Formats: sequence, structure tokens, C-alpha cells
Amino acid sequence: MNDWTPIAVEYHPLKAGSIDGTDEEPHDRAVSRALASRYVPNKGVSGDPLLMLFVARLNLTTTEEKIKEVFSRYGDIRKIRLVRDLVTGFSKGYAFVEYKEQRSILKAHRDANKLVIDQHEIMVDFELERTLKGWIPRRFGGGFGGKKESGQLRFGGRDRPFRKPINLPAMQNDFYADRYSERREQSRERVREWRERDRDHERSRDHRRTEERSRNWGENMHDKEDLKEGRSRDRDRRDKERPRKEREGERSRDRERSKDRSSRKFKEEDEHT
Repeated sequence: MNDWTPIAVEYHPLKAGSIDGTDEEPHDRAVSRALASRYVPNKGVSGDPLLMLFVARLNLTTTEEKIKEVFSRYGDIRKIRLVRDLVTGFSKGYAFVEYKEQRSILKAHRDANKLVIDQHEIMVDFELERTLKGWIPRRFGGGFGGKKESGQLRFGGRDRPFRKPINLPAMQNDFYADRYSERREQSRERVREWRERDRDHERSRDHRRTEERSRNWGENMHDKEDLKEGRSRDRDRRDKERPRKEREGERSRDRERSKDRSSRKFKEEDEHT
């Protein structure tokens, strides 16, 4: 634990493929291939490795001019090398950019990662072939990064550092059993408290609902009474606004109807008698 670091200081394929750097067996074929490889760094590479930036996942149509246009924003560039196939001359999708100053490479390393160039999201990192001991490139099963879909995860890099190992101390069985029973009782007590709290919450919520219903019922009754009073006032107002002749005509018609009813009633009584 004393010599543990989240970023790899010395490259080892088995540690690079481990989530915390403690694996003892390779978890995929790529790690096995990297362990069996005899990769030797290219001694013909020129330039300062501490000022060299590695750019990967480039579009195969991206040119040196486009790379220079994008990365010159972060500082003065000394040299750009776009790696091409020796036979076809086509781009392999990665390049190296050498800056003149250290602050320029630090700025590009911080800001240019996951930048989109020619519809491709690029990946930016420092050169590791000459700066990290034991480095093995991705094509030999090494490297950092990777995708979940492929099952080949790599750790120790900037985007996916090592997790801190968990070292559990050895405990006696009796002590472990006591601690387990104590924690189980605490969890049961906590569950009881939660249930009681839920019951109190349900009671208070039902009480609030009942009060709200009664309040709404009283408000509705008052609204109905106000509506009735308003209708009667409107009826009286309409009666007053009507012309006097019209009101008198209705009253005379009402009187005639009452006389007709009374006369029919008397006739019916006479017939019965």
C-alpha cells in the first residue's frame, strides 16, 4: 500500500489490466499476448519525449495540415508526424505532435482530449513509449484505455486510474459473529423505527385530508347559498328593469288564470252534488 499510485509509474500488462493493480492472472487474451511479447521501443524516433503529445482515434482522412490547424491553438509546434502505412501510404489514425514549450503541451493535454476533428472524437495523451518503463503499445495487447463492449479494460491511465486496493484485516470468528449479530440487531431496530415513522406519517396525512375535505365541503355550501342569493337578486333586478306595461299584463293574466281555476273547481263541485 505504501508504493501504490493511481497512475502507473512502471508499465506492466497484468497491472494495467487490473482494476486496482493486484491481479495475479490475466483476465483476457490481450494481457496474455502482452506478457508474451518482446516489444523493443523504436530507437529511430526523434524529438523530446517530454514535449511530445500522442493523438489517437483520428479520422483516416485527417491530414497534417488539419492537425496543425487545431493544435497550434495551444502553442508553437515544432514538428508533426502522422503515422502512415509503409505500403499504401494511408493514415493509421494516430499522430505525434511536438511542442516547443512545456506549458503548451500541458494545455493541449488538458483541453484537446475528446475534441472532435473531422467527425471523430480524438484521444490525447503524453508519449509513453520513451517515458514509461516497460511500455507495450495497444497492437501488442498493452496500452491504456479500452471499451466495456470489448471486455478489454485498461487502468492506470489518466481517464481510468487504478482504484485503491481494499485490505481487510484478519478477524477471529467469535469477534466476527458478535459484530454480525450486533449489526443485525441494529438494522432490525432501524427498520422498526422506519415503519413507525411511516405509520405516523400516514396518520398525519389522513388527518390533513379529512380536514381539507371538511373545509372544502363548508366552502361549497357557502358557495351554493351565495349562488341562490345571487340568482334571486338577478331575478328581482330583471323584474324591475322590465317595462311597467309588461309587468301589469303578466299580473292580469295571472289573475285570469286563478279565476278560471276557481270557476272550474266550483263547476266540478256542483256536478258532484
